[in-house]
Amino acid sequence: MAPKVSTAATRAALLEAAREEFAAYGVAGARVDRIAERAGVNKERIYGHFGSKEKLFDAVITEALDDLTTQIALPGADPVEYVAQLTDYYRSHPDTVRLLMWEALNYRGPELLEGQETRVERCGRKKASLAEGLGETEPSSATARLLFMLTGLALFPAMMPQLGRIILRDAADDHDAIRDQIAAFVAAALK
Repeated sequence: MAPKVSTAATRAALLEAAREEFAAYGVAGARVDRIAERAGVNKERIYGHFGSKEKLFDAVITEALDDLTTQIALPGADPVEYVAQLTDYYRSHPDTVRLLMWEALNYRGPELLEGQETRVERCGRKKASLAEGLGETEPSSATARLLFMLTGLALFPAMMPQLGRIILRDAADDHDAIRDQIAAFVAAALK
């Protein structure tokens, strides 16, 4: 008789296998049978744990962003250091970047998706931290736009590596120089 695998272990195996599958193929191209095979479980376990392929994708995105949040401090009083750390994070976690890109391609409506309240709260804490660092009592719309732009600047090199190779040629591999230039750009923009 095979040893029984715990529910938590099955869920973790499914999330790990799904992260690889979704990063490679997106929501539409991912196949639950491949996820189940990678995880070493019956594909019915996906539906038992998550309900649908889309909800599994949402759980994978949430887990990826939870990891980012634990590794990168809030922007606070040093948005330049924040964007530099975020740039490094995205460079070293290309699967997270791909997941975010697939999410953007798959979900294009103006409304929030079910379950994104946690992400809204997380971004609210980032906005509040940035506002406090900038001397604001409450985050303004301009602060929210600044956070959005900082995130975009940090993501850009990891999202567009081919464009980097076209424009920068051999210098596209100098990640430290790219990160430092992004940080310098942010520092100049905030003066």
